[in-house]
Amino acid sequence: MSVDSAAIPVVEPALDDLVRVHLAGLLRYATVLTGDGHTAADLVQEVLLRAHVRWTRIALLERPDLYLRRMVTNEHLSWRRRWHVRTIRPATDEVLAAHADSHGDHADDVVHQDAMWRRLEALPPRQRAVLVLRYYEGLSDVEISQVLGTSPATVRSHASRALATLRDTDTSTRTEKR
Repeated sequence: MSVDSAAIPVVEPALDDLVRVHLAGLLRYATVLTGDGHTAADLVQEVLLRAHVRWTRIALLERPDLYLRRMVTNEHLSWRRRWHVRTIRPATDEVLAAHADSHGDHADDVVHQDAMWRRLEALPPRQRAVLVLRYYEGLSDVEISQVLGTSPATVRSHASRALATLRDTDTSTRTEKR
């Protein structure tokens, strides 16, 4: 007995199921990109509304979660171009502490996190997005390239430039020149 492949329905993942699994990661990613939890929630909400409208096409992708991250990235970059969202505010101590391990002196952790955030916010948006996706979200270069819509070589180039800039601005590793 043969089975007609056209008769077997293709089961698309439901947007609700994907959101249940990946919402925390999307919010965390957006918070690190924007530096503000409320702005991040607005950004993710806007992305999910747009994804809902196009879900039949998005659900056919191999990794719809990466596509949602790409949408978050694009929306963030789009918001940054608008005049009323050009101000980047550093995250509060509570937001930074929520993402940190609780060991050692909390004050030292906050100082280091605040210094890192200030150096990250000085980076161009794409370089910052690459570092956030790589080090905060743990994505590979190939996955980052899918999120940003670039090649893996471009991702490595952005990462290299961003890390060089961060090294140059890190006062704890500077050596004196004579």
